[in-house]
Amino acid sequence: MRLLDRYVIRNFLQPYLYCILGFLSIWLIFDISDNSSIIFDERAPLGLVVKFYWTQLPQVLVILLPVALLLALLFSLGKMSRANEIVSMLTAGVSVPRVILPLLLIGVLTTGVTLALNYSLAAHAELARKNFVDQVNRGGPRDTTISAQVFRNRTDNRTWYIARFKPGTNEFKGVQVVQQDAQGNITRNYIATDAVYDPVRKNWILKAVKVVDYDLAGNITKDVIDTELTIGGWSETPFRLRSANVRPEFLGVSELEEYLHYNSDFPDTLLAPFRTQLQYRWALPWTCFVVTIMAAPLGIGFSRRGILASVAVAIGLVFTMNFLVHLFLALGEGDRISPLVAGWTPNVIFFLVGIYLLHLRATNREAPSFNPARLWHKLRPR
Repeated sequence: MRLLDRYVIRNFLQPYLYCILGFLSIWLIFDISDNSSIIFDERAPLGLVVKFYWTQLPQVLVILLPVALLLALLFSLGKMSRANEIVSMLTAGVSVPRVILPLLLIGVLTTGVTLALNYSLAAHAELARKNFVDQVNRGGPRDTTISAQVFRNRTDNRTWYIARFKPGTNEFKGVQVVQQDAQGNITRNYIATDAVYDPVRKNWILKAVKVVDYDLAGNITKDVIDTELTIGGWSETPFRLRSANVRPEFLGVSELEEYLHYNSDFPDTLLAPFRTQLQYRWALPWTCFVVTIMAAPLGIGFSRRGILASVAVAIGLVFTMNFLVHLFLALGEGDRISPLVAGWTPNVIFFLVGIYLLHLRATNREAPSFNPARLWHKLRPR
């Protein structure tokens, strides 16, 4: 690593770490204040509180890292610009892209860290918050029993009704499975007190089961009662049966992929939120790199007025990007646009904006001014 790269990185890392620690401290203070009635009035155990905030860190870091990158880049590059250090580097024959290259690499590394956090940990943070509140208020673990679950397997023409079950287990109470033919006629009905899934053999074991067969007219042709019946070849799994209760924003990448794989027969309107969230999970971490591309050239200025204007433009671009991210996310979840377009379009747009700004700075040209006074001065009649 060249001496120049080490110098640029050293100037950037200090404000970057300060921004991260500062934002984390502010978030922690405000969150503890908001949850004071739960933590202090309900006398939540210290270990439970520490565990709760540990589960919230991934989600908070995913949100604050792009903002910390923005502020640290503007501060460090603005400071070097005011000290004429950037001018000295350019005079020595170092191009603007070469000056900010180590910062772009840090942006890529931050993207990798954010991608790892956003893969599953950040998605589970909100659910962990709800479980924490329920556990403190009720004085014990949350009862997650689900009642009256209905699942429709459109591919195999089977409909399940489950009286109650607990997520994460392979046991179901009060199960009824209705088998139909391709024309929608009921051909068989399974009624069992319990159903257990064997993940090794991939079999369903129905206990105290009654099996009723029907003809095309709906008449009973066979009625058998058995203490236990093992059925193989069914595509349903416990995860698939409880998938009707899951929310896409609470699922990680692997869980979203599993949901879309097993429920591919669902209508597109039902799958759109899950497909959009999957693309969003992959696209969101790249916001860090896009912010680096935009903020780095704007942080370099050759006058005090230019630096202040660039800071304002950078902050405005990031807020606009955040608005478009949520807008496209809502459009994708509503099945108005493609999930791929919903997840990646804001990143692509502002990546191109960043490349354009970098080109202007590398060729020593100013970005177009959006100052209303200047625009009126140029457009008013002479």
